Amino acid sequence: MEIGWIGTGIMGAPMARRLTAGQHRVRVFNRSAEKARALAADGATIAADAATCVAGAEVVFIMVPDTPDVEATVAKIEPALKAGQLVIDMSTVAPAAERAIAARLKRGGVEYLDAPVSGGDVGARDGTLAIMVGGEATAFEWARPLFELMGKRITYMGAAGSGQMTKLANQIAVALTLEAAAEAIKFARAGGLDASRVVEAIGAGAAGSWQLSNLGPKIIAGDYRPGFFIKLIRKDLRLVAGAARDSGLSLPGLALMASMFNSAAVLGHDLDGTQAVTAALDRLADVRVVPE
Repeated sequence: MEIGWIGTGIMGAPMARRLTAGQHRVRVFNRSAEKARALAADGATIAADAATCVAGAEVVFIMVPDTPDVEATVAKIEPALKAGQLVIDMSTVAPAAERAIAARLKRGGVEYLDAPVSGGDVGARDGTLAIMVGGEATAFEWARPLFELMGKRITYMGAAGSGQMTKLANQIAVALTLEAAAEAIKFARAGGLDASRVVEAIGAGAAGSWQLSNLGPKIIAGDYRPGFFIKLIRKDLRLVAGAARDSGLSLPGLALMASMFNSAAVLGHDLDGTQAVTAALDRLADVRVVPE
Protein backbone atom coordinates (compact mmCIF):
# COMPACT_ATOMS: atom_id res chain seq x y z
CA MET A 1 0.00 0.00 0.00
CA GLU A 2 0.90 3.67 -0.30
CA ILE A 3 1.15 4.86 3.31
CA GLY A 4 1.67 8.23 4.98
CA TRP A 5 3.09 8.22 8.52
CA ILE A 6 3.16 11.30 10.76
CA GLY A 7 5.13 11.14 14.02
CA THR A 8 8.44 9.29 14.28
CA GLY A 9 9.22 9.44 18.00
CA ILE A 10 10.19 6.66 20.39
CA MET A 11 7.15 4.59 19.34
CA GLY A 12 6.32 5.93 15.89
CA ALA A 13 9.70 5.28 14.26
CA PRO A 14 9.91 1.53 14.98
CA MET A 15 6.23 1.10 14.09
CA ALA A 16 6.78 2.77 10.71
CA ARG A 17 9.80 0.49 10.17
CA ARG A 18 7.53 -2.52 10.57
CA LEU A 19 5.53 -1.26 7.58
CA THR A 20 8.58 -0.62 5.38
CA ALA A 21 9.82 -4.11 6.29
CA GLY A 22 6.42 -5.38 5.12
CA GLN A 23 7.19 -3.99 1.65
CA HIS A 24 4.77 -1.07 1.88
CA ARG A 25 5.66 2.30 0.36
CA VAL A 26 5.88 4.64 3.33
CA ARG A 27 6.24 8.45 3.37
CA VAL A 28 7.08 9.89 6.78
CA PHE A 29 6.91 13.32 8.34
CA ASN A 30 7.95 14.56 11.77
CA ARG A 31 8.07 18.08 13.20
CA SER A 32 11.67 17.37 14.18
CA ALA A 33 12.99 16.50 10.72
CA GLU A 34 16.09 14.69 11.99
CA LYS A 35 13.96 11.94 13.55
CA ALA A 36 12.18 11.38 10.24
CA ARG A 37 15.39 11.31 8.20
CA ALA A 38 16.64 8.34 10.20
CA LEU A 39 13.94 6.22 8.50
CA ALA A 40 15.32 6.84 5.01
CA ALA A 41 17.81 4.02 5.52
CA ASP A 42 14.86 1.67 6.02
CA GLY A 43 13.32 2.61 2.68
CA ALA A 44 10.93 5.36 3.76
CA THR A 45 10.51 8.56 1.75
CA ILE A 46 10.85 11.76 3.79
CA ALA A 47 8.03 14.25 3.21
CA ALA A 48 8.61 17.99 3.48
CA ASP A 49 5.36 18.62 5.34
CA ALA A 50 2.30 16.84 6.69
CA ALA A 51 0.08 17.60 3.69
CA THR A 52 2.66 16.18 1.27
CA CYS A 53 2.99 13.12 3.46
CA VAL A 54 -0.69 12.19 3.13
CA ALA A 55 -1.39 13.25 -0.45
CA GLY A 56 -2.27 10.15 -2.47
CA ALA A 57 -1.76 7.75 0.42
CA GLU A 58 -4.29 4.94 0.80
CA VAL A 59 -3.79 4.88 4.56
CA VAL A 60 -2.47 7.64 6.82
CA PHE A 61 -1.11 6.95 10.32
CA ILE A 62 -0.75 9.52 13.11
CA MET A 63 1.44 8.84 16.16
CA VAL A 64 1.92 12.05 18.19
CA PRO A 65 1.99 12.84 21.93
CA ASP A 66 -1.34 14.40 22.95
CA THR A 67 -4.87 15.42 22.00
CA PRO A 68 -3.94 18.95 20.79
CA ASP A 69 -1.21 17.42 18.62
CA VAL A 70 -3.67 15.07 16.94
CA GLU A 71 -6.19 17.87 16.43
CA ALA A 72 -3.51 20.14 14.94
CA THR A 73 -2.22 17.35 12.68
CA VAL A 74 -5.70 16.55 11.37
CA ALA A 75 -6.34 20.27 10.73
CA LYS A 76 -3.14 20.43 8.64
CA ILE A 77 -3.81 17.31 6.57
CA GLU A 78 -7.58 17.60 6.15
CA PRO A 79 -7.41 19.87 3.05
CA ALA A 80 -5.16 17.28 1.36
CA LEU A 81 -7.36 14.28 2.16
CA LYS A 82 -9.67 12.76 -0.44
CA ALA A 83 -12.75 10.57 -0.15
CA GLY A 84 -11.78 6.92 0.13
CA GLN A 85 -8.69 7.44 2.27
CA LEU A 86 -8.31 5.93 5.73
CA VAL A 87 -6.73 7.86 8.63
CA ILE A 88 -5.61 5.89 11.69
CA ASP A 89 -4.62 7.64 14.90
CA MET A 90 -2.38 5.42 17.05
CA SER A 91 -1.69 8.10 19.66
CA THR A 92 -3.28 8.01 23.12
CA VAL A 93 -5.71 10.92 23.33
CA ALA A 94 -9.15 11.94 24.61
CA PRO A 95 -11.95 9.64 23.37
CA ALA A 96 -14.30 12.59 22.84
CA ALA A 97 -11.79 14.23 20.49
CA GLU A 98 -11.53 11.04 18.42
CA ARG A 99 -15.30 10.79 18.09
CA ALA A 100 -15.48 14.39 16.88
CA ILE A 101 -12.67 13.94 14.33
CA ALA A 102 -14.18 10.69 13.03
CA ALA A 103 -17.57 12.34 12.49
CA ARG A 104 -16.04 15.34 10.72
CA LEU A 105 -13.85 13.32 8.34
CA LYS A 106 -16.72 10.92 7.61
CA ARG A 107 -18.68 13.81 6.11
CA GLY A 108 -15.90 14.15 3.53
CA GLY A 109 -15.83 10.42 2.78
CA VAL A 110 -12.64 9.77 4.80
CA GLU A 111 -12.65 6.82 7.22
CA TYR A 112 -11.05 7.23 10.65
CA LEU A 113 -9.92 4.73 13.28
CA ASP A 114 -8.56 5.35 16.77
CA ALA A 115 -6.03 2.58 17.43
CA PRO A 116 -3.85 3.27 20.48
CA VAL A 117 -1.23 0.72 21.45
CA SER A 118 0.38 -0.85 24.49
CA GLY A 119 3.72 -2.63 24.75
CA GLY A 120 6.31 0.14 24.84
CA ASP A 121 9.29 0.61 22.58
CA VAL A 122 10.17 -3.09 22.78
CA GLY A 123 6.76 -4.07 21.45
CA ALA A 124 7.02 -1.42 18.74
CA ARG A 125 10.39 -2.78 17.58
CA ASP A 126 9.37 -6.44 17.74
CA GLY A 127 5.88 -6.04 16.27
CA THR A 128 4.23 -7.42 19.40
CA LEU A 129 2.09 -4.44 20.42
CA ALA A 130 -1.44 -4.76 21.73
CA ILE A 131 -3.63 -2.61 19.47
CA MET A 132 -7.10 -1.49 20.56
CA VAL A 133 -9.28 -0.19 17.73
CA GLY A 134 -12.39 1.98 17.55
CA GLY A 135 -14.28 3.01 14.42
CA GLU A 136 -16.20 1.43 11.56
CA ALA A 137 -15.84 -2.36 11.37
CA THR A 138 -15.26 -2.22 7.60
CA ALA A 139 -12.37 0.21 8.07
CA PHE A 140 -10.91 -2.06 10.74
CA GLU A 141 -10.91 -5.03 8.35
CA TRP A 142 -9.21 -2.86 5.71
CA ALA A 143 -6.47 -1.93 8.18
CA ARG A 144 -6.07 -5.34 9.82
CA PRO A 145 -3.14 -6.53 7.63
CA LEU A 146 -1.22 -3.38 8.55
CA PHE A 147 -2.00 -3.77 12.24
CA GLU A 148 -0.75 -7.36 12.07
CA LEU A 149 2.69 -6.11 11.03
CA MET A 150 2.87 -4.00 14.20
CA GLY A 151 0.97 -5.98 16.79
CA LYS A 152 0.47 -9.41 18.26
CA ARG A 153 -3.00 -8.85 19.70
CA ILE A 154 -5.34 -6.65 17.66
CA THR A 155 -8.80 -6.15 19.12
CA TYR A 156 -11.75 -4.36 17.55
CA MET A 157 -13.54 -2.60 20.41
CA GLY A 158 -16.49 -0.89 18.67
CA ALA A 159 -17.48 2.60 17.60
CA ALA A 160 -15.18 5.63 17.34
CA GLY A 161 -13.48 6.42 20.65
CA SER A 162 -13.70 2.82 21.91
CA GLY A 163 -10.04 2.15 21.23
CA GLN A 164 -9.05 5.15 23.34
CA MET A 165 -11.37 4.15 26.19
CA THR A 166 -9.77 0.70 26.18
CA LYS A 167 -6.28 2.20 26.21
CA LEU A 168 -7.15 4.39 29.19
CA ALA A 169 -8.38 1.32 31.07
CA ASN A 170 -5.04 -0.27 30.15
CA GLN A 171 -3.14 2.69 31.60
CA ILE A 172 -4.91 2.37 34.95
CA ALA A 173 -3.78 -1.25 35.17
CA VAL A 174 -0.26 -0.41 33.94
CA ALA A 175 0.25 2.37 36.49
CA LEU A 176 -0.99 0.41 39.48
CA THR A 177 0.86 -2.76 38.49
CA LEU A 178 4.09 -0.80 38.13
CA GLU A 179 3.64 0.63 41.62
CA ALA A 180 3.09 -2.89 42.96
CA ALA A 181 6.31 -4.07 41.31
CA ALA A 182 8.30 -1.09 42.62
CA GLU A 183 7.00 -1.54 46.17
CA ALA A 184 7.69 -5.30 46.12
CA ILE A 185 11.29 -4.66 45.07
CA LYS A 186 11.69 -1.93 47.68
CA PHE A 187 10.33 -4.24 50.38
CA ALA A 188 12.57 -7.13 49.31
CA ARG A 189 15.68 -5.00 49.44
CA ALA A 190 14.79 -3.62 52.85
CA GLY A 191 14.51 -7.20 54.08
CA GLY A 192 18.01 -8.04 52.87
CA LEU A 193 16.90 -10.14 49.91
CA ASP A 194 18.44 -10.34 46.45
CA ALA A 195 15.83 -8.35 44.53
CA SER A 196 16.65 -10.05 41.21
CA ARG A 197 15.96 -13.45 42.70
CA VAL A 198 12.75 -12.15 44.23
CA VAL A 199 11.54 -10.96 40.82
CA GLU A 200 12.44 -14.35 39.37
CA ALA A 201 10.66 -16.20 42.17
CA ILE A 202 7.41 -14.25 42.30
CA GLY A 203 7.24 -13.50 38.58
CA ALA A 204 6.22 -17.09 37.84
CA GLY A 205 3.25 -16.98 40.21
CA ALA A 206 0.15 -14.90 40.81
CA ALA A 207 2.27 -11.76 41.26
CA GLY A 208 3.66 -12.01 37.73
CA SER A 209 3.13 -9.09 35.35
CA TRP A 210 4.68 -7.42 32.32
CA GLN A 211 5.75 -4.54 34.54
CA LEU A 212 7.52 -6.83 37.03
CA SER A 213 9.27 -8.90 34.36
CA ASN A 214 10.29 -6.07 32.04
CA LEU A 215 10.70 -3.05 34.30
CA GLY A 216 11.60 -4.86 37.51
CA PRO A 217 15.20 -5.54 36.36
CA LYS A 218 15.52 -1.90 35.27
CA ILE A 219 14.32 -0.70 38.68
CA ILE A 220 16.87 -2.96 40.36
CA ALA A 221 19.67 -1.69 38.11
CA GLY A 222 18.66 1.96 38.49
CA ASP A 223 18.19 2.08 34.71
CA TYR A 224 15.72 4.86 33.94
CA ARG A 225 16.24 4.95 30.18
CA PRO A 226 12.82 5.46 28.62
CA GLY A 227 10.70 2.90 26.88
CA PHE A 228 7.74 5.12 27.73
CA PHE A 229 8.22 8.57 29.24
CA ILE A 230 6.99 9.66 32.66
CA LYS A 231 5.57 12.75 30.94
CA LEU A 232 3.43 10.56 28.69
CA ILE A 233 1.99 8.39 31.47
CA ARG A 234 1.19 11.62 33.33
CA LYS A 235 -0.69 12.83 30.24
CA ASP A 236 -2.50 9.51 29.93
CA LEU A 237 -3.61 9.56 33.56
CA ARG A 238 -4.96 13.09 33.07
CA LEU A 239 -7.05 11.70 30.21
CA VAL A 240 -8.25 8.87 32.45
CA ALA A 241 -9.21 11.36 35.16
CA GLY A 242 -11.23 13.40 32.67
CA ALA A 243 -13.04 10.36 31.31
CA ALA A 244 -13.71 9.14 34.87
CA ARG A 245 -15.25 12.48 35.79
CA ASP A 246 -17.47 12.27 32.71
CA SER A 247 -18.65 8.86 33.92
CA GLY A 248 -19.13 9.99 37.53
CA LEU A 249 -16.42 7.63 38.79
CA SER A 250 -14.01 8.01 41.71
CA LEU A 251 -10.82 6.00 41.18
CA PRO A 252 -8.61 6.19 44.29
CA GLY A 253 -5.78 4.14 42.80
CA LEU A 254 -5.65 6.51 39.84
CA ALA A 255 -5.33 9.49 42.18
CA LEU A 256 -2.44 7.79 43.99
CA MET A 257 -0.53 7.04 40.82
CA ALA A 258 -1.10 10.49 39.35
CA SER A 259 0.53 11.93 42.47
CA MET A 260 3.41 9.41 42.31
CA PHE A 261 4.24 10.20 38.68
CA ASN A 262 3.85 13.94 39.31
CA SER A 263 6.31 13.62 42.18
CA ALA A 264 8.77 11.77 39.93
CA ALA A 265 8.48 14.61 37.43
CA VAL A 266 9.18 17.20 40.15
CA LEU A 267 12.29 15.20 41.03
CA GLY A 268 13.51 15.65 37.44
CA HIS A 269 12.39 12.40 35.83
CA ASP A 270 9.76 13.59 33.33
CA LEU A 271 11.87 12.43 30.37
CA ASP A 272 12.87 9.15 32.01
CA GLY A 273 11.03 5.85 31.69
CA THR A 274 7.99 5.10 33.83
CA GLN A 275 10.14 2.90 36.07
CA ALA A 276 11.59 6.16 37.43
CA VAL A 277 8.46 6.37 39.59
CA THR A 278 10.77 4.47 41.96
CA ALA A 279 12.48 7.78 42.72
CA ALA A 280 9.25 9.10 44.21
CA LEU A 281 8.67 5.85 46.07
CA ASP A 282 12.17 6.06 47.56
CA ARG A 283 11.36 9.48 49.04
CA LEU A 284 8.16 8.19 50.63
CA ALA A 285 9.29 4.72 51.68
CA ASP A 286 12.44 5.97 53.38
CA VAL A 287 10.47 8.11 55.82
CA ARG A 288 11.13 6.31 59.09
CA VAL A 289 8.24 4.59 60.82
CA VAL A 290 8.73 4.73 64.59
CA PRO A 291 7.10 1.78 66.43
CA GLU A 292 4.73 2.74 69.23
